[in-house]
Amino acid sequence: MASHPLKDFVVKFKTGETVYRDGDPGAEMFIVQSGAVRVFRDLGGQEQILAEMEKGDFFGEMSVLEGLPRTANARALEDCELIEINSTVFDRMIRGNIEIAVRMLRKLSTRLQEANRRVEELMAAGPQTPAAPPLDLDRPLEPISEPASEPPEPAAPPAPAAATVDGEGAIPFGPDWLGVLVLEDGQRAFPIRGESSLIGRYDPVTGTRPEIDLTPYDTNRSVSRRHAKVTAQGDALFVSEEVGALNGTFLNGKRLTPGKPEQIRTGDTLALGMVTLRFEGKSPPA
Repeated sequence: MASHPLKDFVVKFKTGETVYRDGDPGAEMFIVQSGAVRVFRDLGGQEQILAEMEKGDFFGEMSVLEGLPRTANARALEDCELIEINSTVFDRMIRGNIEIAVRMLRKLSTRLQEANRRVEELMAAGPQTPAAPPLDLDRPLEPISEPASEPPEPAAPPAPAAATVDGEGAIPFGPDWLGVLVLEDGQRAFPIRGESSLIGRYDPVTGTRPEIDLTPYDTNRSVSRRHAKVTAQGDALFVSEEVGALNGTFLNGKRLTPGKPEQIRTGDTLALGMVTLRFEGKSPPA
């Protein structure tokens, strides 16, 4: 078995140990190899949790990109191994793990879009609106406060939960479902709606939650954050692997080529990492 290309940069932290503190100088970012890390801010003695990072997640990247001091605290939630990346090995890391590179680009793109939205709202509100605080790309953005005279925008609805399959294996198809992906044990069914449904796990780095969220069912964390996508083309459904996904995507035992759609039909088996799903199309009306 080949050794890990960045094994010389692995640092270990015990449960409760501090990785870094708010205001510390730093020139390194970290990738979680095992265990979990909490990123938080200390507000008057109260912890404001920003994210909890697990295997494959990265944090502290602004110190590598900009050489900025830390803007939050990071503490090990359990015994963990982190890959410590400084500017001299940054390029090596990008080449060795394309998923990290893709997710970093997505994170920066998300923050840039949010920054543009803030600027547009401030310009529309007029010159008396106070200036927005500077963006911090190492932590989630806080929502802009709305004027007291206007009602706040409704919160985004939570991600739809997987449907429960009854004791006889019947799937409760919704009227807008194009099909479902049924978990290997046959107890959970994930609806496919609309033109595109992303399959993966919740990503605390970018704040992205896929339409088919396998986070609670992938205890081995073998599914990538953005692993595959099901798209509708006419009356047919196609599945494709996302660029940067690890551990492969297999349709009926055949590995998919990233970015190349393959049609999926009733009874087909879709394997993502260590999670296996069965596809069921919507039954035609009687």
